[in-house]
Amino acid sequence: MKSSDSRTRLLTEKPISLMITLCVPAVIGMLVVGLYSFMDGIFVGQMVSTSAVGAVSVSYPFTLVNNGLATMVGVGSASVLSRAIGKKDQITVDKIMGNLITMVVTCSLVITAIGTIFTRPILLLSGASGEKLDLAVKYLRIIYVGSVFVNFSQAANMVMRGEGLLKRAMTIMGIGAVLNIILDPLMIYLLTPYGMGIEAAAYATVIAQFVQAAITLWYFVKRSKNVRIHKIRLDRELLPEVVGVGISAMLMQVTTLLQQTILYNVAANYGGDIWQTLLGVALRIQSFAFIPVWGISQGFQPVAGTNYGAKQYERVQKLTRVFMIGATLVSLIFYIPIELAPRAVLSLFITDQAIVEQGITNFRIFFSSYVLQGSMIVVITLLQALGRAKQASVMSLLRQIILFIPCVIFLPQFLGMGIRGVWIAPALVDAIIFVICMGIAVAEFHKMSALKTM
Repeated sequence: MKSSDSRTRLLTEKPISLMITLCVPAVIGMLVVGLYSFMDGIFVGQMVSTSAVGAVSVSYPFTLVNNGLATMVGVGSASVLSRAIGKKDQITVDKIMGNLITMVVTCSLVITAIGTIFTRPILLLSGASGEKLDLAVKYLRIIYVGSVFVNFSQAANMVMRGEGLLKRAMTIMGIGAVLNIILDPLMIYLLTPYGMGIEAAAYATVIAQFVQAAITLWYFVKRSKNVRIHKIRLDRELLPEVVGVGISAMLMQVTTLLQQTILYNVAANYGGDIWQTLLGVALRIQSFAFIPVWGISQGFQPVAGTNYGAKQYERVQKLTRVFMIGATLVSLIFYIPIELAPRAVLSLFITDQAIVEQGITNFRIFFSSYVLQGSMIVVITLLQALGRAKQASVMSLLRQIILFIPCVIFLPQFLGMGIRGVWIAPALVDAIIFVICMGIAVAEFHKMSALKTM
């Protein structure tokens, strides 16, 4: 689809129809991204050992350094792009990809060097020890080698979504995910006899990411009609805006690393290795369940940015309400099965039913406020799309650090809750942030109403 056709559709199509056409491929695309680590966990848990799935779980938070970088560059670039399309600013559009590639390659090389050299000290921060630590070192070191591939493909994919080409973005992501799902069990089967079961899962992921990055590069060189690769260099005018907007999205990813590291340590202190394993599985399921909500927000971002750039303020308000409702309905797809059948969900990862039984009640508590996350993320995405970098960053820090850390540390000590307090803390924080986000949405709507009358 040509950029002008995409712009017209974003500015004129009915909100519900637009949400469906944009968000179905966005949600599928984001689910596909999440399948990488999710399927690693399932195949390792079923084909290698319980210690191996624990190792993948404690490694996962540290892979969010890559996700954070890709999200910062991708969301920041997509925000600039969608507003430039709304204003018909082709000069800015032509700078996007060259700036993106330079940022991604430079930062990825730093992450690879630090990650592969200091893998063990990094993982010690999670409280991992013994066999679990040794396996996690092997897995994470290989994952860091593929940093440049995953960062480029994910960041560039967000640019496609920022242009409104969500089906194309979904297709490219789908190719990588399907390849990973095929390679995971095959490579684990072939390499486990040589004592390389967990390494096999990491190799499968890196190979799939390389293929996806190659296809993405080919698309922007040969097929893209509007957003092409021109000069590969940092643009001094573009860089501050990309980083300013993208930093709030990055904070949501990178501070999750700090969140989960603290959770693992507190869980180990109050409940030992079994509760750390249960929490690791719950966090992996939470990350996967969050993906469709994140996909809705990715569909919303180009809509909000393009309409705001075109000064259609009333339409931005209407679209925000529609996408908040849609995100809530999508969250029910995960919320209902998790609350009704937690035993079955946990058993996907843990074969020891005695361990599963211990975690059922706390697992339900942990997910009790998940249904509120859709509206929260849409509001934060609205701030990013409108270029409200400071406000978006504050909300991310509030949710991920400022409220979260005190709750996790002090709730287990309150009324002798112990390990249960660790599971209650994330749900309580999300409930508080939901209330704050609703207040922000009302304030932004008032601002847009004032602009409309000017």
